[in-house]
Amino acid sequence: MNIRRGLQQDSEQIASYLLLAMEEIAYRFIGQRDKQQALHFLTELVKQEGNQYSYNNNWVIEEAGEVVATALVYDGAKLHELRKPVAQYVETQFQREFSPEDETQPGEFYIDCIGVNPKQQGKGLGSKIIEFLIGEYVTKNKTVLGLLVDDDNPKAKKLYERLGFQVVGEKWLMGKHLEHMQIK
Repeated sequence: MNIRRGLQQDSEQIASYLLLAMEEIAYRFIGQRDKQQALHFLTELVKQEGNQYSYNNNWVIEEAGEVVATALVYDGAKLHELRKPVAQYVETQFQREFSPEDETQPGEFYIDCIGVNPKQQGKGLGSKIIEFLIGEYVTKNKTVLGLLVDDDNPKAKKLYERLGFQVVGEKWLMGKHLEHMQIK
């Protein structure tokens, strides 16, 4: 097992795992409940540099030459800059306005989402990649790592708390109430 930065050739796998993690939000972004359209939307963005879903904002777990999990992480201070190409894509391809609430802010590196291959779920890969991110961002680089957890997902919240994250506030994103957690 190897954890590394995502590469452009990983884009399709990364996009499919991101869609697992954010399916409902992706549908809201594109304005339709079409899994193929949502996957195409994410794949196109992951392939490109300079947006919040870019392959180079993803850390991946590779096993036997295959990407089996991904974690999307970026500097919260760059949210608006990274979101601009996403908004342009949504507006031109789906004729929709794109202006979700800010899910992060300056002063933290933000774990946007974590996705694991369904065949690999339950093997601790989510925990492994979060532990790696804590080591990389908090321990090594002395930065704050943040994430949002859905009220409907107490199992995930328990995991984050076990790994050292603490609730620091709450946020609304695309009509969903979420708790904002950080580790310093």
